[in-house]
Amino acid sequence: MTAHVIPVQHVGQVREFAERLLTSVVRDAVVRDAYGDFTCSPAGLWLALSAVAAGAESGTARELRALLGVAGPEAALAVNEVTAQLAQTQGVAVATAVWARVAVYRAYRERLPDVRFGHLDPADVRAIDTWVREATGGMIRELPDRPKGEELLLLVNALELDGTWVSPRFKQEETSDQVFTDARGVEHFVPTMATSLPRPSYAWTVEAPSGAREDEVDVVALLCAEEAGRRPLQVSCVLGAPGRGPEEVLPAAWAAREHRRPIDADAVTIALPRLHLHTRLRAEQLLASLGAPLAVSDRADFSGMSPESLRVGRVAQESVLRIDEEGVRAAAVTQVWKRRLGVSGRVPRTRHIAFDRPFGLVVFAGDTGLPLFTAWQASAPRSPHV
Repeated sequence: MTAHVIPVQHVGQVREFAERLLTSVVRDAVVRDAYGDFTCSPAGLWLALSAVAAGAESGTARELRALLGVAGPEAALAVNEVTAQLAQTQGVAVATAVWARVAVYRAYRERLPDVRFGHLDPADVRAIDTWVREATGGMIRELPDRPKGEELLLLVNALELDGTWVSPRFKQEETSDQVFTDARGVEHFVPTMATSLPRPSYAWTVEAPSGAREDEVDVVALLCAEEAGRRPLQVSCVLGAPGRGPEEVLPAAWAAREHRRPIDADAVTIALPRLHLHTRLRAEQLLASLGAPLAVSDRADFSGMSPESLRVGRVAQESVLRIDEEGVRAAAVTQVWKRRLGVSGRVPRTRHIAFDRPFGLVVFAGDTGLPLFTAWQASAPRSPHV
C-alpha cells in the first residue's frame, strides 16, 4: 500500500501561508527573542485557522480565504483532507478539538467529523490540559494561553511528530564541540553532530531569482525511518549567506525543482548542532497584517459556526523542536479563543556544509512539500537532553 498524496492545492495554500507568516513574524518581531530564534508550525496554525474559517461568512470569509486559500464549507473539507493525509506520515499525529459554552451549529460539527466537541468551563481547564499533554506525547503540558473567563469558544489543534534518522545517521562518538557564530558575531563552542551523506543527491543549492550567488541557499535533506505504506518525515536544513534572515532563507526548503542545482561534489559531509527550540506565538497580532483584520474586529462574521455573535479574541501557538543524534521530535499546540464580539578514477571532491552560523530547519511530511514545522537558529544552539 502506498501513502496517499496530499492534494496539491492544499500544499500550495500552506506554503503560501507559511511565507506570509514568516514575513510577518520577522517584521513584527512577534515571536523572536533578541537573537531571532524561533520555531512554529505553519501546518498547525493553518489547520486551526481553517477550522475557524469553516464557520466564517461574508467579508470575514473573503479575508480568510485570501489568507488561507479556503473558507466556509470548503475549509472544512480541506481540514479533513489534510488531517487524514498527515496521518499517512510516519511518526505524525494530529488532532483538533472544540470546547464551547455557546451553541454550535450541527451543520458545522458534521462538516468536521474528526473534530472533538465538548463543553467549555473557563474556570476549570484541567481536562483540556490533559488532552494537550496526550495529543503532544507530553512535549507540551498545558494550553499556551490561559483563559481569562470571558471566552465563549476554544478551538485547539495539536500536531506532534517523532522521527528516527535513517539517512544519514549521526553517531554519538562523532559529536564534538565546534564553533557556532551567532547572529551578533559571537563565537560559541556547541555540541555538533557530523556525518556524510550517502549520496550528493541529498544536498543541493537553490539558485536565487536574481542570479546573485550571495543569495543562493544550500539545502541538506535528512530522512527519517518509515513503515510500509506511510511516508517518512524529511528535515531540510537550510543555510544562506551570512546576514540573510529566515524570511529569505527558509522558503528555499520548498523551492521548485527547476530552481535546484546539484552540489558539484562526489561526496558531501555536514556538521549540524544539536538544538532545542521553544517558542510561544501570539498570532492574533498578525491577522490584521496578514490581511484578515475583520476576524478580530467587532464586525467579524462567524454565523456559520454559531448563532452567537463571535469574534476571534486570541490566537496562540506553542511549539517545541528538538534535533539530536537519534532524530527529530516536535510538537505544536495552536489555540483560538473566541469571544463576543557514479565513481571515476580521479580524486573524489568533497563538499563540507557546516551549519556553524544562523540557519533554518523545515520539517516536511515526506516528499509532499507541506511544511509541518519551520525554525530559525540564530543564537548558540541549546542541546536537548540526550
